[in-house]
Amino acid sequence: MVTAVPLEVHAEELDETIAVMQQQEAETQQTISNLEKQTKETQDAIKALQGQQQQTQTNVSNLQNQSSALQSTINGYSSKLTTLNQEISETESQMAEVSSQIVQLENELSKAQQQEKDRYELLKKRLQSTYENGGSSGLLRLLLESGSMSEFLTKFEYLNAIMSYDQRKIREYQSLQEQIQAKKEVVEEKEAELDKYQDSLDEKHDELTELTNTVKGQLSNTNSNLNSEKNKLANFDQQLKELDKKMKGLESQTAAAQAKLAQQIAERLALTKEDTSGSYSASDEELIWLAATIQAEAGGESYTGKLAVGSVIMNRVKSSSFPNTIVGVITQNLQFASYRSGKVELIISNGPNSTCVNAAREVLGGARVGDYLFFMTKYWADYYRISEYNMIGNHAFFYRWITKPEETPAEQPQENQDQQDDQEQGDQSQDNQNQSEEGNQQEQSEENQDDQGQQEQPEENPNEQEESGENQEGQSEP
Repeated sequence: MVTAVPLEVHAEELDETIAVMQQQEAETQQTISNLEKQTKETQDAIKALQGQQQQTQTNVSNLQNQSSALQSTINGYSSKLTTLNQEISETESQMAEVSSQIVQLENELSKAQQQEKDRYELLKKRLQSTYENGGSSGLLRLLLESGSMSEFLTKFEYLNAIMSYDQRKIREYQSLQEQIQAKKEVVEEKEAELDKYQDSLDEKHDELTELTNTVKGQLSNTNSNLNSEKNKLANFDQQLKELDKKMKGLESQTAAAQAKLAQQIAERLALTKEDTSGSYSASDEELIWLAATIQAEAGGESYTGKLAVGSVIMNRVKSSSFPNTIVGVITQNLQFASYRSGKVELIISNGPNSTCVNAAREVLGGARVGDYLFFMTKYWADYYRISEYNMIGNHAFFYRWITKPEETPAEQPQENQDQQDDQEQGDQSQDNQNQSEEGNQQEQSEENQDDQGQQEQPEENPNEQEESGENQEGQSEP
């Protein structure tokens, strides 16, 4: 006999299971919040470090300019010192020559003085002899004792010649002495001028030497500071590399946590089937937000593709696992890269095209293309091994995040970049056609540029693609 299990027991067990799963989701969400906090702190650290790096680079440039200026100053001082040294050498040579002239004049003066002394002694002896013999009377007697007039005249001429000679020699000596003294004064004056000039040159030389030493000290300090700032730059580069590595690790962890959370939500949703159908009474602002996001995500897709993206957004609004407003769903953290990049708000500022506005109105009116809660490109759907999805245009749409068993370690599949580019160009061509119909060429150009940037990034890092490309497309990170 089989005992029936009351439905209430099953309901209680289901509620308990869902409660446990919601707790796990909350823990994963907390992990994501912690990772986001660390990411923000790391971004702030990078920004601060980059600011310090820029300031240090400015300091290096300023110090290099200062070092060059100081070196130019030193070179100028060295040139002046060389010129002064030459002038000092020339002045010293002139002083040596003047000193030699003074010595020579001193010798000449000494000889003249000796001659004066000798002549003075001779004159004194002659006068003494004359006066001892009667002075002028004796001379007169000498003349009167002459035996004849001829002898008298001869003696007179002799005596007169002697007296004239003595007087002439005295005058010559006096003149020579005066000339020597005058010349000596000139030489001494010149020597004094040279001494003064020498002192001035020595003073300038000492001043320039002191200035040179001062500037050399400044140059040494400047070069020391320059080396210190250059070392800082090298350290900044190393720190930035480490922070960049940390950022990539945090981004990878956050992406993995987001994927885990999406899968947890999908597993919980698989236990019950929520009804996400029906219309939604939206304000004009919400209509514009929905239309702009549809245009940002599926501007190059078919009209059905646009409706499908709108359906994912409205299904999330109706689901208990996501925010219950259109703006809340679109701006939910790490969900739509088109919002994070500013593309959605750019489209809002320019006004979404009429095709996307019509698609938004239909979805708000209750039109749905499936009950999908997630979408991404086929590339990433296969990368995450999503087992059940429907392709609409270039996007894979699904309700449950159900994955295939992992047979080998997950590696990023190598897609043909040319095929991706061709596909991208096809999307853009379709988008161009739609935009041409709506007459909004400028907005289309901006949209193409944004789509192009999102296509290029995934080839490097699947986690980066998950955030920058596929989160934008409704990947399950609530």
